Amino acid sequence: MPNKIFESRQGAVGAWAKRCYFAGRAAMEAMLRPFDLGSTQWYILHQLVHHGPTLQRDLVRLLQIERATLTVIVGVLVRKGWVEQVIDPADQRRKLLHITPAGSALWAQLPDLSAIINEAAFAGISDAEREIAVRVLRIATERLDAFIDKGEIS
Repeated sequence: MPNKIFESRQGAVGAWAKRCYFAGRAAMEAMLRPFDLGSTQWYILHQLVHHGPTLQRDLVRLLQIERATLTVIVGVLVRKGWVEQVIDPADQRRKLLHITPAGSALWAQLPDLSAIINEAAFAGISDAEREIAVRVLRIATERLDAFIDKGEIS
């Protein structure tokens, strides 16, 4: 039975963006499972490997997750020995995250998820088509963020 959301012009773009996100996340989770790693844990490691030490509170904004959720996930990474959490010397109230040598070694073993997922999802789709899709979704996201910031959503 056809899904009316995917047939309607108003809902199709958002519905397909959501389905694509969930499919990509499921692929990511499947590839990370052998490493006992979840997708949010991967994003934290990615940030630390590629951008260096990061304030824990900055990850809340970057990953768009609740602070309490991030605290639990970071705690797991610390217990596994992949991340070190220290007090920020510039402000004792803040926690600074570093990747550990064990975390770096794990990262070196992980498959290149971005390349694998992008190839699976976008093989045969031209760069021009991808650029249009990115532009449309970026503009829509920026507009929705601005809409929320104006307080028009309660």
